[in-house]
Amino acid sequence: MKKKVLAGILTGVLAVGALAGCGGTQGGNTITVAASATPHAEILEQAKPILAEQGWELEVTVFDDYPLQNEVVESGEFDANYFQHIPYLEDYNATKGTHLVNAGGIHYEPYGIYPGTKSDLSELAAGDVIAVPNDATNEARALLLLQDNGIIKIRDGAGLQATVNDIVENPYNITIKELDAAQIARVIPEMAFVVLNGNYALAADYSVAEDAIAYEKSDSEAAKTYVNVIAVKEGNETGDGIRALVEALKSEEIAQYINDTYDGAVIPFTE
Repeated sequence: MKKKVLAGILTGVLAVGALAGCGGTQGGNTITVAASATPHAEILEQAKPILAEQGWELEVTVFDDYPLQNEVVESGEFDANYFQHIPYLEDYNATKGTHLVNAGGIHYEPYGIYPGTKSDLSELAAGDVIAVPNDATNEARALLLLQDNGIIKIRDGAGLQATVNDIVENPYNITIKELDAAQIARVIPEMAFVVLNGNYALAADYSVAEDAIAYEKSDSEAAKTYVNVIAVKEGNETGDGIRALVEALKSEEIAQYINDTYDGAVIPFTE
């Protein structure tokens, strides 16, 4: 695949007091962003020269888990993060009482079903195990993808709140294994199939186009629902630095980079 592995050279710098220049309180021209390694931090690296031309310094810190990225933005330690879609953001705010908002949609990552010990869904048999993410919105999305491919049936109306308890039909008598999204790629050899987030599929060196057995289509409602966004603390979304960051990430240069690099696993979001 075409993925350019930049994660190894990402040297996230933790900037102290870095609300600077982004609508924060300290002045300056530094924008600090917490991000997942692939593809988010890689895309941010490509935005650095664009922002530098406008007088902004972009500092990127790579995080391995999701919640901490929201915590450091809520606390004001970072200006923004780039890792999550809107349902995850809304669910996090509702459960944690945080005040994070969407400053701009950047890209969409289609969910995919990937082979483990079996290579075709026709091989499913009783007792097979399929791993899915265990956080609320991502689990529902994975279950809906399994439903779309005839593996299970979910209770009507469950939608984006669906959990394994909403499975009403399981004709193959499979077991759904709920795991932290970051851990799923590590258990692939033990599972019949896995459902992976786009960024974790990339990290596992999977290509949606070449390796996924099934995946969400780019023209689906999921593209709008699950667009990955720049998230900031409420009130900072109109800051000069944040607006410059979003504009850079939605530029033609970044769109071209995404299309050339990620082999369909990441798709630029247009409104």
